[in-house]
This record gives sequence, C-alpha cells and structure tokens, in this order.
Amino acid sequence: MLHVALVEPEIPWNTGNIGRTCLAAGARLHLVRPLGFHLGERWLRRAGLDYWEHVEPVVHDSFVAFEASLPRLGVPFFMSVEGPGNLFEVEIPDEAVFVFGSESKGLPPAARDRYQDRLVRLPIVDPRVRSLNLSTAVGITLYEALRRRCCA
Repeated sequence: MLHVALVEPEIPWNTGNIGRTCLAAGARLHLVRPLGFHLGERWLRRAGLDYWEHVEPVVHDSFVAFEASLPRLGVPFFMSVEGPGNLFEVEIPDEAVFVFGSESKGLPPAARDRYQDRLVRLPIVDPRVRSLNLSTAVGITLYEALRRRCCA
C-alpha cells in the first residue's frame, strides 16, 4: 500500500484535494498535528468535502507519534526541494510512505536532518520556482508510483 503523510498541513483546501487524490490512487492519508484547520463535520461541509468520509485519514498527534508508526507502514520518502534523490530515479517499493511538510515551512528541520538519506525531490527545471503547490507535488508523486506499478 502507498501512504501519504502531511506534516502540519495548513491549508484545508490543499488537504481536501490531497485526500481526494489519495482516494483516487488507493493510498492512505496520514495527517500529523498540529493542523491549520479543524476536521469537524461542520468544517468539512463548508469546505465542500462530501467525499471526505471515504478518505478516512489517520491522524497522528505529533511527528514523534507518526514516526513510531513508520516501520509498519513501509519505506519512507521525505519529499523536499533539498533532496539529493530525484523521485524519477529512486526505486519505489510496493510499501512506501511519502512524507510532505507544511505549505509554508516544508518538513521540520529535525526531520530533514534525521532522514537526510531519505530526502527525495521533484525536479524543478526553472530556478525561479522554489517549490510546487503541495497538492500538485502529492499528485505527481502518487501517480508516478502508480505508473510504475501499472507499466513495469
């Protein structure tokens, strides 16, 4: 199974779009607190996330709690523009976890330091672009993993 983890996501609409993408791709979504929004039914209705009940995200109270679950989820890939590894060149096993940081800060510095050997980036050709939108990056990443499964 594929997993997508959002560490301290801030923008509800990005998270909603990522949830829909995970659902479409058959991946499990993990949300790592603190969140920049509420997950209550009232918020979900207001955000127009009528499919959210099917996403069934796993919510972790902290990065430490999420980190404890990593060994049973699969091989982690920490997505960062600082990653030396290129997503299109790394081997992606069937059991993989793609970990993304928040929209404004990226991955926490401690995570980048601890998992330097697991940092992976999406190539960005134009140097004037510092990063991609979070939901865009998740979509590219998940569908690259699916493409390899379907076309290998």
